[in-house]
Amino acid sequence: MSYNPEIHHRRSIRLQRYDYTNAGIYFVTICCYQRQHLFGNVNNGEMEISVIGQIVSNLWQKIPQHFPNVELDEFVMMPDHLHGIIVISESTEKSSLANIVQNFKSVSSRKINRINKNYGVSIWQRNYYEKIVRTEQELKNLRDYIQNNPANWTGHNTE
Repeated sequence: MSYNPEIHHRRSIRLQRYDYTNAGIYFVTICCYQRQHLFGNVNNGEMEISVIGQIVSNLWQKIPQHFPNVELDEFVMMPDHLHGIIVISESTEKSSLANIVQNFKSVSSRKINRINKNYGVSIWQRNYYEKIVRTEQELKNLRDYIQNNPANWTGHNTE
């Protein structure tokens, strides 16, 4: 099939005309490539994090070291994805949500591939899901969702 720009173009899932360098609270979900279970397993409602999952978790927690205007809130590793809340504060040093996520995915992919000696292997899906958190109640609900995610896991693929 030849390239057809009407069919084969990528559509952004980001809000049109929204500046993702704005100070704010963002909920993100980042999924493994082909939903592979790289980060561990859920057993009896508890996430058992693998070595790779621990590496990813440690790198996630280091995001504020690379982006001084970023704080992390609630976060959970799941077998094939992670959920986290990123808080971007006002700063003269602007960091977009996309830059933060891209940097995290790039650094973690290189580290995992170096450990596995599988250079160039995709770890992450190309995009990520984000939600702009607009109210305290929404923030509370998302924190609860993150905290309860392992207990609610249905095991898309339980291996």
